[in-house]
Amino acid sequence: MAVEDTQPLISHLIELRKRLLNCIVAVLAIFLALVYFANDIYQIVSEPLISKMPLGSTMIATDVASPFFTPIKLTMMVSVILSAPVLLYQVWAFIAPALYRHERRLVIPLLISSTLLFYLGMAFAYFVVFPLAFGFLTHTAPIGVVVSTDIASYLDFVMALFMAFGVSFEVPVAIVLLCWVGVTTPADLKAKRPYVLVGAFVVGMLLTPPDVFSQTLLAIPMYCLFEVGVFFARFYVGKGRRDEPEEAEQQATPPQE
Repeated sequence: MAVEDTQPLISHLIELRKRLLNCIVAVLAIFLALVYFANDIYQIVSEPLISKMPLGSTMIATDVASPFFTPIKLTMMVSVILSAPVLLYQVWAFIAPALYRHERRLVIPLLISSTLLFYLGMAFAYFVVFPLAFGFLTHTAPIGVVVSTDIASYLDFVMALFMAFGVSFEVPVAIVLLCWVGVTTPADLKAKRPYVLVGAFVVGMLLTPPDVFSQTLLAIPMYCLFEVGVFFARFYVGKGRRDEPEEAEQQATPPQE
């Protein structure tokens, strides 16, 4: 009996190892294809700041190894981000056998939309938020202070913003999942719209630089995505849960004689 009980566990561990190896191979393959262009990739990522720096200013490297390791570090991060569809597919392939057929049909759109929304959030940060934020920050330096940002510090800063906007754009997926598992309902979320709006601005204040432009540019899309999530959550709420209000009204109405 003990041997038979361990067979499913061993098979799951073997499958998990296979999926993890596939993820590692995908990331390494993309990294090897991009590592030759590591400096070019860093140049693209640093362009929003360089274009806003005062004339004659340049970025600097305060550590001896930074000119080499910082672009390599960025390339590895880019490889992980670009391999996100493969990584999500491996997760899906691992959990799919445990799902019912109707659950599989619902999960696939969530996986696709979550990937696209994450990329959209990063693109929004790069093309909209970075120019405004860096334009504000570089022009607020005190007199006599030369703006020369360290390349490693800049990478940490922009990657934090990329992650913040990428994760924030996952709001519709999070709402759909919460409604799907029964934690909340679209009707409950609609009733809390004022609190969500205030919360979006609080999150924008915490995740972005201290300027009103970037805070607003994160808060407004978050609230719009909240409305999108509430709209699509209707299709993921269980039928019995959607019928609860109607059943409650029928029970509250006395039978007519």
